[in-house]
Amino acid sequence: MRRAETASKLLLLGSLYLAQGLPDGFFRQALPVMLRAQGVSLEHIGLASLLALPWGLKFLWAPVVDAIGSPRFGRRRSWIVPLQLTAVAVFLLLSQAEPQRGLTPLLVGVLLITALAATQDIATDGLAVALLRPEERGLGNGVQVAGYRLGMIVSGGVLIIFHEQIGWANTFYALAAAGALSLVPVLCTREPAAPPQAPASLRVFRELLRQPGMTSWLLVIATYKFGEAFGVAMLRPMLIDRGLELADLGWITGTAGFIASLVGALLGGALVSAFGRHRMLLVCGVVQALAVVSYASLALGPLDLGRVYLVCSFEHFSSGLATVPLFTMMMDATRPHAAGTDYTAQACVVVLATIVASTPSGYSAHALGYPGHFALAAGLCLLGMVPALTHRARVRRGATQIASLS
Repeated sequence: MRRAETASKLLLLGSLYLAQGLPDGFFRQALPVMLRAQGVSLEHIGLASLLALPWGLKFLWAPVVDAIGSPRFGRRRSWIVPLQLTAVAVFLLLSQAEPQRGLTPLLVGVLLITALAATQDIATDGLAVALLRPEERGLGNGVQVAGYRLGMIVSGGVLIIFHEQIGWANTFYALAAAGALSLVPVLCTREPAAPPQAPASLRVFRELLRQPGMTSWLLVIATYKFGEAFGVAMLRPMLIDRGLELADLGWITGTAGFIASLVGALLGGALVSAFGRHRMLLVCGVVQALAVVSYASLALGPLDLGRVYLVCSFEHFSSGLATVPLFTMMMDATRPHAAGTDYTAQACVVVLATIVASTPSGYSAHALGYPGHFALAAGLCLLGMVPALTHRARVRRGATQIASLS
């Protein structure tokens, strides 16, 4: 009975995070390629990362999402269902916003989709914390990350591969259909009764920051993915500059790479459960740095397609692997009465850090060249391990009461 209940939870969460991966895959995979193919500079492609700002600012409206909702329909479902339906409608509108007619409608649409997905993420994260027991969180986060990556495979891989055959409009019709289908599990699932609601005010954040050890933990999540984001932002422009076609990128980074990240996420969930959160956080951080520096080899010498597949798959695998312990520990650090808000606050730190990292990446690649840029990014990955080591030492000394991080 308990196994069936767990499987039902994982199916629900996998479908919800798949829905959120759809727009992100388009934003991260397709948009940089489209901009570079139209001759947009590396500096401006890096600045396009600012379109992800709703993900970094969603903490401002998280208390409202966490506190308001219909008890009868489900506090979180009250947000998830209408937001997802609105996203489907925007995908349908974007089917008419071909870039040949100008990039402004496309960029506005991407910004709107990003805001919808970021808001839905608040409710989805709150639902995930409510559904998963502590012993289920390692596997649960593995499935969540895998579902998210699967959404990115669909929008950033499969649809890129077939984009030239099916055309612009059909690409967005497919995204709308996938978004609509992902709603079926949440409509068929009864949301568990929520604990007393957190007050809909920014006071919730002040209370979170007063939690013992929270400051050092926020520094960990701000630095852990910084170097990776700085490096990977220039991967697709580099491959375009080296002569890869759109379909090649779809297969390499959007499909093979994200399948590898899906496998890494599922393996990460199993390893976190077996070896512990903090140990896996440190091990995966080192693997992540090795993967990022391997991109420098693709910028040197003749471009061998087999080597591109191998290196990109390794980096995506390591990214999926490293995300699971980080997200699991973030979930552990939430309070039951403000789960969505607490998780959102931590997630915003991650997103803002990646935006800060990605925005100047084009200037770095232009100044240092691609090999120098990726080497610098790997160094930043290793530097980002210092706060994690310091925090672990604090935990061992008993200087923090966030017991779940120990």
